[in-house]
Amino acid sequence: MSRHIEIEPSRCIACGTCQAACSLGHRRAGLQAQPRLSLYQSREVVASLTCHHCAGAPCLRMCPVDAITRDLDECIRVDEKRCIGCKLCSLACPYGAIDFSGTPISGVAGIEYHTPTFVAAADPVLRWKIGVYSRAVKCDQCVSDPSGKPQCVTYCVTKALRLVETQQTPDVPTAEEGA
Repeated sequence: MSRHIEIEPSRCIACGTCQAACSLGHRRAGLQAQPRLSLYQSREVVASLTCHHCAGAPCLRMCPVDAITRDLDECIRVDEKRCIGCKLCSLACPYGAIDFSGTPISGVAGIEYHTPTFVAAADPVLRWKIGVYSRAVKCDQCVSDPSGKPQCVTYCVTKALRLVETQQTPDVPTAEEGA
């Protein structure tokens, strides 16, 4: 049995409640507070993006330290303590569902000196900050939550997000299928 989160874009109003709930739930679990889903807006549609837990899982195959694993529920998970922040998984993900987060020196020491370390137009995957050890963060379907239901789905105001259980694992589209 495979589980993944689906969105009904016509219902999404980009309120950010899903991101806030995700962030709070993971912070309570002692993990990075970075939301595990992103909101994308265009003139035509507003939608959230989260991990598809692909059957092929290119992120899993790219991880050089085996910090990414597939559990018994077919969910792809990142062990934040094991991740070395190489960003190979993010480059391999066809959905752009892996982000990076870390605690800056200011979060530990209380002081921060603003020193630009990247061109402002650089892709977020390429950005880095001095003294920040970034780790991969991606949807883990809120495995640490006692309810067993992802926080984004529980707190979605418009019910645009839903948890879907299927017999087959969603797979990465091939070039012939037209991503």
